[in-house]
Amino acid sequence: MASISPYLTFAGNCEEAFSFYKSVFGGDFPYVGRFKDMPSENPVPESEGNKIMHISLPISKETTLMGSDSSEAFGHATVMGNNFSISINAENEEEAKRLFDGLSEGGKVTMPLDKTFWGALFGMFTDKFGIQWMVNYDYEQKY
Repeated sequence: MASISPYLTFAGNCEEAFSFYKSVFGGDFPYVGRFKDMPSENPVPESEGNKIMHISLPISKETTLMGSDSSEAFGHATVMGNNFSISINAENEEEAKRLFDGLSEGGKVTMPLDKTFWGALFGMFTDKFGIQWMVNYDYEQKY
């Protein structure tokens, strides 16, 4: 079955926040991606390039705290109340599609479920109750 993790969005201070969380929880960041490293048809403004596109900090075998920066330059300003999502990591492509389609029914898809440059099937939506979700299936599972 899929695992669920909290996904936090910051207004430019994601790296600072995750350094703090790491000092409390311990562990290491298996991945830190910056917007300047992301392939895109739309160039990232130089002032936004070092901001965090994605970071993760395993808290336990079952839980990973994940996060990123956002800003108006990315089309989504961070506001208290829209700064967290529930991230689902599916065990297979079929489960990812089933969960995405089921949970997004009656809601608003903000990023259709599709293959990404980081090797995953990924999509985002807000469900009909106003909760933000991300669904992810990594094609190269690391267990």
